[in-house]
Amino acid sequence: MSDTEDLGDHTDAVPAIPAATVVIFRRDPHDGASQLLMVERSAAMRFAGGAAVFPGGRIDPADYELAARVGGALDPLDAAARIAAIRETLEETGLVLGVSTRVTAGDAAAARAMLLEHGALAPVIEAFGWTLDLDALVPFARWLPRHRNMKAFDTHFYLADIGTGAVDIEVDATENRHLFWASAQQALDLAVEGRIRIIFPTRRNLERLALYPTFQSCRDHALSTPLVTITPHIVDRDGEPWLMIPDNAGYPYHGEPAANVQRG
Repeated sequence: MSDTEDLGDHTDAVPAIPAATVVIFRRDPHDGASQLLMVERSAAMRFAGGAAVFPGGRIDPADYELAARVGGALDPLDAAARIAAIRETLEETGLVLGVSTRVTAGDAAAARAMLLEHGALAPVIEAFGWTLDLDALVPFARWLPRHRNMKAFDTHFYLADIGTGAVDIEVDATENRHLFWASAQQALDLAVEGRIRIIFPTRRNLERLALYPTFQSCRDHALSTPLVTITPHIVDRDGEPWLMIPDNAGYPYHGEPAANVQRG
């Protein structure tokens, strides 16, 4: 089977792994323009190796356990996904999201060290006396590829805002090799120039994010747009296969030639 044939929506697909990722906004400390945090993954990683993505990862059993305690009225999977996004962001970047108290750089560094030791967010929250604010993460998208021969992730995308740019970030050298801030359009331009590599979902999400220059405008858009589970599918256009997404999910561009698609 060719790579193109494996890109479509397959009923016999490999089961997808539940995951979460978060688009983190900040205001540039120099000019106040909105920027997003991108993580360049290690080339050695099996999924999206060498690609620039948003922070995130799979939902762990401990995330579900914590969600059952603090998730309130949220759907249990949604609550666990938000917790996973908070946990993965702390682990990968050193940023603390989704807590109701102001966190110092020193506490963030200590919390990250504790998280790496315990592998779960609950002991960190308890040790620092923090209260999770899961509403600080705004649902943005859900992507569910259905591949036959490739690992797929059922990924919940969220938005979060850290406000000022005066924050410390540090790469997790085990999975990632570089962190950088850029506007959505700047990230797309870097990809066109060949300076970064972006996979199909990241490209579509950056195109959508580029339409909204601030966190508030993007948040308003996300809250007013029905959340559609996106499963890319192949269509024929004049004899050429294109990988497409639904046209009712809030995205300005719905696909590209399958031969051009950067895969994980």
